[in-house]
Amino acid sequence: MKIIKLNAIDSTNTYLKDLSRNVTVQDGTIVTAEAQTQGRGQMGSKWQSKTGRSLTFSVFKRFHGLPITQQPMIAFAVALALQKALQKLQIPMVSIKWPNDIMSYQKKICGILIENQLEGSKVIASVVGIGLNVNETEFIQLPQATSMRLASGIQFNLDEVLVLVSEEVFRQLQALDEGNSEVLKQTYEASLFRRNKVTAFESKDGVQFNGIIKGVADTGELLLEIEDESLQKYEVKQLKMLF
Repeated sequence: MKIIKLNAIDSTNTYLKDLSRNVTVQDGTIVTAEAQTQGRGQMGSKWQSKTGRSLTFSVFKRFHGLPITQQPMIAFAVALALQKALQKLQIPMVSIKWPNDIMSYQKKICGILIENQLEGSKVIASVVGIGLNVNETEFIQLPQATSMRLASGIQFNLDEVLVLVSEEVFRQLQALDEGNSEVLKQTYEASLFRRNKVTAFESKDGVQFNGIIKGVADTGELLLEIEDESLQKYEVKQLKMLF
């Protein structure tokens, strides 16, 4: 791994994408920033981070002939990598809130943003942005947020966490590049937050309804059993989980 450490930056994902367009970026390159002013999450949301207490970084992974249809598996692999890394670091009750938020108990501890680079029918590389709450002890007006320290009572070394998490991300993505996507999908489904539990959702039109998470489609959509017992597929922009 090659680690590039920066002070203040708009977005580590944007920096790494721009860098890869202009120079040949080494597979396994990591860009981390002490402060990220324009950090992004899913669907245009902003990721808030605290200097010296959290990690905001992006990793660059090259693929060799990964079919474009396998894009959802990249998100599955990264989410599972974060879950496994946090479990190694003694974080309790780690699960994945679809599509790729990482939870400890009922609260969000990590956000992920994946941007893939395509060439024809292949994925040639991914830039994986990760925002991880490490040593924060309070979150103002963010009742559903937590940190590794709050969840475990342990104070962590940021550099050590960065290396362990990054190694696990590359390990999982390398395994994906070598095949075995069906096992990956099954493992991801087994790790889903509130799987097989009645959960409240809100549609993009503001309609609230109950559903039971049964898994995910090969194309990445959430599979919900709704009140008439039918199985429906939903994309990220189509609904929000209420919990």
